Amino acid sequence: AAEKLLEDGKKYELESLLNGQFDNSPARLVLTAGAGGTEACDWVDMLQRMYLRHAERMDYKAVVEETTPGDVVGYKSVEILVEGANAYGWLRNEKGAHRLVRLSPFNSNNKRQTTFAGVDVVPVLEDEEVDDIDIPESELEITTMRSGGKGGQNVNKVESGVRIKHIPTGINIKCTQERSQRMNRDIAMKRVKAQLLAIAQEQRCEEISAIRGDAVEAAWGLQVRNYVLQPYRMVKDQRTNWETSDTQGFLDGNLEDCIGELLRARARTEQEARDEEM
Repeated sequence: AAEKLLEDGKKYELESLLNGQFDNSPARLVLTAGAGGTEACDWVDMLQRMYLRHAERMDYKAVVEETTPGDVVGYKSVEILVEGANAYGWLRNEKGAHRLVRLSPFNSNNKRQTTFAGVDVVPVLEDEEVDDIDIPESELEITTMRSGGKGGQNVNKVESGVRIKHIPTGINIKCTQERSQRMNRDIAMKRVKAQLLAIAQEQRCEEISAIRGDAVEAAWGLQVRNYVLQPYRMVKDQRTNWETSDTQGFLDGNLEDCIGELLRARARTEQEARDEEM
């Protein structure tokens, strides 16, 4: 009974930290292979499995919305939609570069190899939350592409896929899930706006135009967690120094303690920032 009380108290404490403007929104996780070729694509596949299993543990609904397969194995990129109570607030600290060190099965010399994957986490907002945001056309670079994959002849022959880049911040959103270019453009535009709103909140900006592009780039490139599988086993979060030697459990989706520590650290940082403003 005492253990149950402790667990409930811990759960209540963490839920009380999830009070940000968009914390209760669904989250879109975008996993992208970094340096490391085939090894990096396999790492994206491992991270996809980790996040899907974690979503299951948290009673979240997780759907893989879009994938770009690797040339040999795994994926160059994966998009996962996660829905459930405080999904974005719970997962938003996963954003950054995740580093894997292991004996690569794709290296004929069986040498230890380091590879990276980028994780981006964006809130999925309702139309009314993003409708008021006006982005000048001059700040957007819009390109079209063939969608590929399933969806019949039309999808593969017509350039229905859309990529939108927000030039000041470098935000790059690709959408190929619908059959029509217009629908893909609308979805991509909505995602750009949602991401800008989330970044504005993180940087404590009153206006979208006040977002610092250099800080956005730095956040994406920030190495947030190391996963070492050889010569020893250790998962260590760079921001809180939280660590575990149960690498298999972690990769099987047991992220709760690590994420909980991140939420506490973030709450302290935000409180300090508020105190300085007073």
